[in-house]
Amino acid sequence: MTTDEITDLLTEAYISEHETVMNYQTNAIVLDGVHAEEVKTSLEEDVQEELDHARMLGERLKQLDESPPGSAAFEASQHSLQPPEDTTDVQSVIDGVLEAEDNAIELYRSLHEAAAEANDPVTEDVAVTILADEEAHHTEFRGFRKQFPQD
Repeated sequence: MTTDEITDLLTEAYISEHETVMNYQTNAIVLDGVHAEEVKTSLEEDVQEELDHARMLGERLKQLDESPPGSAAFEASQHSLQPPEDTTDVQSVIDGVLEAEDNAIELYRSLHEAAAEANDPVTEDVAVTILADEEAHHTEFRGFRKQFPQD
């Protein structure tokens, strides 16, 4: 049995994935400098994966007889992932990605827990699948952080 908490978490995650796509793509475009190339490439690759996550979440909402939200429901929350004024400030983008991934990991753990409590194994599977990807992204960007000098 699905609960309102599950559909609310699915909806929140769906919106968050789309915001992440926008921010990753923008940062992949605007970053400059030799040190930016590896981060830009990773962000570009992650855009498709984040879109796939959004599709999974939207399809799960549809299966639960809910509609994924449109852009009118969107309220930006990834303030630390906004493109830097200094386009060579790769560190700020890395930090923003890590914060976004921390938030995503927390969200998917909450979704998994709610789905388990509601005996909703399909949503549990969606949450675990996406959680694994988000943890892998986090690990990759934690590695990038180690490569860049701290101010």
